[in-house]
Amino acid sequence: MNYYLGLDIGSSSIKAALVEIESGKSLGVVQEPKEEMGMFAQKNGWAEQKPNDWWQHICNAITQLKKQHNVSRTQIKGIGISYQMHGLVLVDKKGNPLRKSIIWCDSRAVETGNKAFAEIGEEKCASQLLNSPANFTASKLKWVKENEPIIYNQIYKFMLPGDYVAYKFSNKINTTISGLSEGIFWDFKNDSVADFLLEYYGIDKSLVPDIVDTFGIQSLIDQKGEEESGIAAGTPIYYRAGDQPNNALSLNVFNPGEVAATGGTSGVVYAVTDSLSAKESARVNNFAHVNYKKGAAARIGKLLCINGAGIQYRWLLNNLAVSSYEDMNNLASEIPVGSDGVCLIPFGNGAERMLNNKEIGTRIVNMNLNNHHKGHMCRAALEGIAFSFVYGIEILKSDGIKPKVIRAGNDNLFRSEIFANTAATLIEQEIEIYNTTGAIGAARAANLHKGDFETFGKAIIDNDHVMTFMPFKDKQPYLEAYKNWKKELELILNK
Repeated sequence: MNYYLGLDIGSSSIKAALVEIESGKSLGVVQEPKEEMGMFAQKNGWAEQKPNDWWQHICNAITQLKKQHNVSRTQIKGIGISYQMHGLVLVDKKGNPLRKSIIWCDSRAVETGNKAFAEIGEEKCASQLLNSPANFTASKLKWVKENEPIIYNQIYKFMLPGDYVAYKFSNKINTTISGLSEGIFWDFKNDSVADFLLEYYGIDKSLVPDIVDTFGIQSLIDQKGEEESGIAAGTPIYYRAGDQPNNALSLNVFNPGEVAATGGTSGVVYAVTDSLSAKESARVNNFAHVNYKKGAAARIGKLLCINGAGIQYRWLLNNLAVSSYEDMNNLASEIPVGSDGVCLIPFGNGAERMLNNKEIGTRIVNMNLNNHHKGHMCRAALEGIAFSFVYGIEILKSDGIKPKVIRAGNDNLFRSEIFANTAATLIEQEIEIYNTTGAIGAARAANLHKGDFETFGKAIIDNDHVMTFMPFKDKQPYLEAYKNWKKELELILNK
């Protein structure tokens, strides 16, 4: 039996998966380290990690996987890589990191990006970059240029985290259009590297890595890569993408109208469109999706993040007298739609981009201490998080998205019937639930170098489909509850 290896390089852990090439079935997933990876934060708002720590954990995870499933180095026929987006890795001519990686949640370059947005012009940024430079990789590189000139002058190439991992396997430095777009280095109008942004930031174009296709032979494992990883030299790296486009791919989301939703600590709605409109570029990020090709009809992933999602749900689990999520759902199911007037505004996880970066915290309103109890809290929380997803999809609709199908991973929130039924009914769309992960998706994506998207999608439906939530015919109580919630939210926002 032969396999593809999928790697998902997160900021908290590395996950590695093996899938059978023929069937697409997953053999298993391992996580390294067992506890969360640490971050270095020299100052408030900073977040850094050592790129070689990622590599060490990857090598350990591969060793575990092979041992668990009795798989030899030659049975692994290709690699797919998913990685934490928007990070910055800087290497010298020998390929050694010049400093720790400035990762996605580091906010030091916010002002740099905001200044660029104002001075280059909002319209030019929206029409060509489809985003503000904001706190993305390009702005982080500019920050290094301004604040660490000695390091900057030694840079041979900048990379995204996934590019660095591919380099450690192969000794080849390259990137993808999708990767460059997430770093805000891609000019969609001219379908080329964004020279005007590089010029504005004073960044030499020679620092940009060579570009390879998202699907195809990107590089081959070399002898050193074999010695360190335990995968045979000559094995191709077939695929690489940021974690959110990869999550969409894992859920078979490739075409306009298809939407991927995740309900982890933060919630994400990721919708594919063929439009280069960036009307909501302040609240929605736009990146080249995994199947974006120069000269072809555009495939853009519109990414909307909801910070206060799963973390709100988990906070209640930890702080109410409840034993499990199941217990919370049972308590909530005894309460009618609308939670007898109790509203929970679930935005207690920092500034919310979809609320124009306002930080409003979690609010519980209309609580009556004589009539309401923890069941109302549970119901109001699940409804409030569902309403925040619906609110986000309304923003995406105003930016031209027409959802035809919504697919979601089988995480805690989407296992809740109250949450999923509320969202499906208000969006008036089925929500299909799949039991897959980013690492499994990346492993399967290695097979897409053959270009057979139909077989890829069939493997997901055959192996991973759990259930489908249908919208309820009687949506009136849900509409009333959402209207009340939105009214409370607007009162807070318009203060």
